[in-house]
Amino acid sequence: MDAATSPEMNVAPDASGEPADAPSRRRRRHYLRNTIILVLGTIFAIWLILFVTKGRFLKGPFESIASSSAGRAVKVGGDFQLYFAPLRIKFLAEQIDVKNPQWAQKPSLLTAKKIDARIAPLSLIFGRKRFYTIELVDFDADLEWDKPHKRNTWTFGDGSGGEPFQMPRIDRAIVSGTRVRYLDPRLPLLANLEFEPIVARDTQIGQDVQLKGTGRFRTTPFRLTASLLSPDATVSGGENKLTARAWAANAVIDLSGTLPALTEYEGVPLKVRARGKDLSELLEVIDVAIPRTRRYDLRAQLVNEDQEYRFTGLTGTFGQSDVAGRFTIKNEERLRLDANLTTRRLDIVDAAPFIGYNPDIVATKGAIAAAAATGNSGQRVLPDAELPVAMMQRFDAGLDWKIAVVRSRNVPVSNISLKLALERGRLALSPLTFTMARGNVASDFIFDTRKRPSAISYDIRLQSTPLGRLLAGYGVADSGTTGTIRGRIKLDGRGDTIHDSLASSSGRIAFVIPQGTIWTQNAQLAELDLGTFVYKMFQGKLKKPIEVNCGLVAFTVRNGLAATDPILIDTTKNVITGNGGFSFGTEAVDLAFRGDGKKFSLFSGQSPVGIRGRFAEPRLDVISPQLIGRAGVGLGLAVVASPVAGLLAFVDVGDAKSAACGPVLAGARATAQRTKKGKPREDIGNGRVKKID
Repeated sequence: MDAATSPEMNVAPDASGEPADAPSRRRRRHYLRNTIILVLGTIFAIWLILFVTKGRFLKGPFESIASSSAGRAVKVGGDFQLYFAPLRIKFLAEQIDVKNPQWAQKPSLLTAKKIDARIAPLSLIFGRKRFYTIELVDFDADLEWDKPHKRNTWTFGDGSGGEPFQMPRIDRAIVSGTRVRYLDPRLPLLANLEFEPIVARDTQIGQDVQLKGTGRFRTTPFRLTASLLSPDATVSGGENKLTARAWAANAVIDLSGTLPALTEYEGVPLKVRARGKDLSELLEVIDVAIPRTRRYDLRAQLVNEDQEYRFTGLTGTFGQSDVAGRFTIKNEERLRLDANLTTRRLDIVDAAPFIGYNPDIVATKGAIAAAAATGNSGQRVLPDAELPVAMMQRFDAGLDWKIAVVRSRNVPVSNISLKLALERGRLALSPLTFTMARGNVASDFIFDTRKRPSAISYDIRLQSTPLGRLLAGYGVADSGTTGTIRGRIKLDGRGDTIHDSLASSSGRIAFVIPQGTIWTQNAQLAELDLGTFVYKMFQGKLKKPIEVNCGLVAFTVRNGLAATDPILIDTTKNVITGNGGFSFGTEAVDLAFRGDGKKFSLFSGQSPVGIRGRFAEPRLDVISPQLIGRAGVGLGLAVVASPVAGLLAFVDVGDAKSAACGPVLAGARATAQRTKKGKPREDIGNGRVKKID
């Protein structure tokens, strides 16, 4: 741009050499400066007037404006001050009374003999309100929601809506005779809290506040105490030590930590410890259902952020078992709990609640007594405890739990891995895997409470497992047993208890025994039944292992009634078959096992050995009517002929037909079973049985 076209160069200078518009520029600068000085002067004058008068003349306007904007009466009966001191707002009101809306139970939202506060000015306009200091004397506050949970007492205006209560940030507080009542009928929750000062205990403490209170959450009463230890700001930068203890649901909960401000707890790590009689009672308070536990003692670090409560570094015990890990509770549209846990050693008694038994009764009186305690008078062992259907539909959950070893007297179980998912009333334990006696078990359980009654499915798969280790606790010698077993249980039923779902279930149970040996210990057999022991001695079964070619123990289940389909075990000397079944509904058992020899044998009763009774009290029927009949025939022959002739009644002619192991090892139904010569078997049932009472 040249000089002829430049705006600045077009301004002709005056006689003094200045541009022609220079006076106009100076006047604008002077005007702006004077305006700024006037504004600042006015602000200073207002500040000075307020500072000198303490803003006491604003008492009337404050009551009028506050009453109008709040939609309720606001009255200050004593001294009133409102000014900047110097940059913080100083607010003092004595004998203040702020009324409640007419629907509230209490007449006043708050009353106080004295409120004296220093407030951050900008916090009244932007963000969360902040009080640098506040002194409350004989302060009573009533915080209520209405029954529809649409209005509350602390949201001012026309009352058309209620905002959630947000605690202002308070750096330091001095309280005396302060009481707060909180009521939420929807939960329902009622809390009555009292705050009182504590005498300083050392030179670093500026002012302590002690809180105590009582209340009720839903149907659970609680009480609590807490101490807020506020050290001098020059000593520790305003940090506050919190220690709290609460009692509820037969539990004691301790909380401790350091807060940046008295009411600043979000995002602050706090140490928490919970101990009590039964953890399920404590979680039931927040509508979370878990199986019962024995006495527990748990510690963790708690951080609360935006309706999410994270518990990390969890360690502790329940009963004789340990637990570690982390879990999170989210309080959003639906309550959700997610956990990742590990256990080094789980006592089998502590696992009893997983199937509905009281662990304390199991530990002291046994499983049968625990079954009786579920309400079935000891006639059943299948749990009758109902699923918490309503509660399961109110919250969601996810669990990943790994257990190294289960402490059990009879069955060695280890390496448990459990994944749980609860979504709107559908509970899936899938997969649940573990190692049992060096064999692997994989299972899936589905409890769908959205269907009425609940739809429950069981799918348990046992991979090849050594019989010696599996049955070592029941009299089978591990060192002389090389046989294995594998199988599957697949059932589907309806009901809100394990018993009811199995009593209506249909499906199949099948366990396959490939070729191997089984050796039974004499002493353990004597404990079972003396007749069985003597019978086996006559057969010579105790002198060496039983050699199994193949075996299948299977049942077809229809409407809770299980029928053999088939029971067929082929050994080198015998063919063992079984008939009958059992009922999941009545828990009655009626099974008969027959062992037919493949070779000629004396002293063989050739009569069935029965298992009768119920799951709770099964019994062996060794002396059967068939055996008694054969003994009668033998006695008659001995009397009328000779003692030698009497032996003929106990002769086994050895006509048992060996089994074709192909269908047996395939787990096929009875209709597919064959003899070694390919002929259909007619001695193993057909998968149907009459009603068992």
